[in-house]
Amino acid sequence: MVHVSVNDECIGCGACAAIAPRLFEIDGSTMKSKVKKQPTSEEEVELARQAADACPVASITVK
Repeated sequence: MVHVSVNDECIGCGACAAIAPRLFEIDGSTMKSKVKKQPTSEEEVELARQAADACPVASITVK
């Protein structure tokens, strides 16, 4: 099972939400990314990894 998280270093650039909108969204109150749902398929795991790779401050962890 894969677990995705976003740490406090997030700058709210929106790259993750653009790549994987099913998994990430920008929180309106903090203007930072948050995980909407954990990946449940191989496709979603791959999208989470792509989002982590695209994060300019490396705030996304996929374990």
